[in-house]
Amino acid sequence: MASKDLLIKGARVIDPAANRDEIADVLVRAGRIEAVDPGLGIPDGAATIDATGQVVAPGLVDPHCHLRQPGFEYKETIGTGSRAAAAGGFTTICSMANTRPVADDRGVIETILEFAEREAVVRVLPLASVTMGMQGRQLVQMGELVDAGVIGFSDDGIPLPGADTMRTALEYATRFDRPIANHAEDPSLIAGATMHEGLTSTRLGLPAAPRQAEEIMISRDVLLSELTGGRYHALHLSSGGSVELIQRAKERGAPVTAEVTPHHLTLTDAIVGGREEPAAARLGPYDANTKVNPPLREPADLDLLRAALASGVIDCVGTDHAPHARHEKEVEFARADSGFSLFETAFATMLGLVHTGVLDLPALIERMTVAPARVYNLPHGTLRPGAPADIVIFDPELEWVVDRERFLSKGHNTPYHGLPMKGRALRTIFGGETVFDLAATPAATGGSVGA
Repeated sequence: MASKDLLIKGARVIDPAANRDEIADVLVRAGRIEAVDPGLGIPDGAATIDATGQVVAPGLVDPHCHLRQPGFEYKETIGTGSRAAAAGGFTTICSMANTRPVADDRGVIETILEFAEREAVVRVLPLASVTMGMQGRQLVQMGELVDAGVIGFSDDGIPLPGADTMRTALEYATRFDRPIANHAEDPSLIAGATMHEGLTSTRLGLPAAPRQAEEIMISRDVLLSELTGGRYHALHLSSGGSVELIQRAKERGAPVTAEVTPHHLTLTDAIVGGREEPAAARLGPYDANTKVNPPLREPADLDLLRAALASGVIDCVGTDHAPHARHEKEVEFARADSGFSLFETAFATMLGLVHTGVLDLPALIERMTVAPARVYNLPHGTLRPGAPADIVIFDPELEWVVDRERFLSKGHNTPYHGLPMKGRALRTIFGGETVFDLAATPAATGGSVGA
């Protein structure tokens, strides 16, 4: 059935890919952007949305998430994950390969794409692993996997241990113009670690990982990217020291990109000890909902990561959405799984950095739309005429409170539970069709409005 024409009227339209920031109307026809201009007339029979006082932007692009299917459907499915993503304003999500079985052959990739076709309400684009079974030894058949539809390669969560393996992977991937995205931690320095190595870990008596574990791996990988000409994407930077390494590599012309998560921009390791405001009032010490990998660092790291995102040294924001079942978090801190459920809070968390002056709004939209799309050479993240009508309508001033029990994701593992947020998606449109409408489902989207 053909999509009905849609006219979104009177919004502030921000499209960094087209250098647009103005009050305008957006016309959608047959699932694509037809025109973006002030004062467009209403076509006969078109549906209309009055977006006066709101912001219209390209649907957000997440370069890094975990959808868990196949194999871990008790944590998340492609259906539940995609609905949570839509509630957060995302219309394109790039899924990591740590499924069961691992996404290391054509059959698994085709299965993921079949699930996405049937169940997803937004675009799901899979990455494959770099090595078979994520064992760090034998490379996958990259050409066959590219033909199957993968956008890149990553053993995310398991660093590639051997420099020789990373070098070969980068060389091989150049044939297909796909990046290698590596989890940047030296395995020999993180064995048994549960958090960042610092004063808090010493006070709590928890085994910890120094920031140098990340910096050593970043140093290796950017040098190998220069050597081979292979595209390298640094996942979820957490250390301020990594920023300088990425900046220097880019200055030398290395084909390097980098991402950072909302939580590594807004939370520090103090939250693990229950001493960080405002979350301290809601999370006690050793709460496993503060455990993530790479770990939360220190205020100095946050300052450097924020500045790097603002300057463009860090290219984009990736959620690293990592849903877990309740029983995997409600255990001793050392035994708990690492990761947060992020789809439904990521955009609001990042809007908080706009409200505090770290980024301006067009820069944030760029870092969450066209910039992550560029990492994987995707033609998304824009409202240019002819592009798919993937749109988020949001109110940057809307106040609400996070309630994990109302997440659309199966994963309720979040350090933001009970926290006030300012700004959120009101409506998400994918291919011209509304896939999330806050007004229609206010109780199912993570918290009360106006609290």
